[in-house]
Amino acid sequence: MTATEISVREVGDSDLPFFWRNFSDPEARRIAAFTGGYNYDRALFDGHWAKLRADSEVLNRTVVADGEVVGCIAVFGPPDEREVTYWIDRAHWGRGIATAALTALIGLVPTRPLHAYAAADNAGSIRVLEKCGFVVTGHDRGFAQARDAEIDEVALILRAV
Repeated sequence: MTATEISVREVGDSDLPFFWRNFSDPEARRIAAFTGGYNYDRALFDGHWAKLRADSEVLNRTVVADGEVVGCIAVFGPPDEREVTYWIDRAHWGRGIATAALTALIGLVPTRPLHAYAAADNAGSIRVLEKCGFVVTGHDRGFAQARDAEIDEVALILRAV
């Protein structure tokens, strides 16, 4: 089933329990691979989100599909290294939601280039980024906490049109 209406809006307090449930999903963490301590500890999660929401340089948005909160998406980092990140509830994967949400977020952020990184075997996330105009610029290896191993990573960039 494809969502008929996808939007991004400001993050509200009521979104955080939903985000925690998504960020602590073991299968989603394994696929995302590159996680932080806040994916495993609720107190760290709450502190992380308090810091993000207080930072005027971070653009956080809640992803809504057909009126239902389904994830979050953000742009962060210094002007010349702005990076996108997103996390969609696993129950909603494969519906075009991440692509639509990233398209909406890109429209809110005039800064270019935008950077993104994904586990090399996360074909779904790489496909989302490429559909939104990102191109692969390199490969690297990094420690993936969710897999407790060093894995291949793909770097992507969205340049000015």
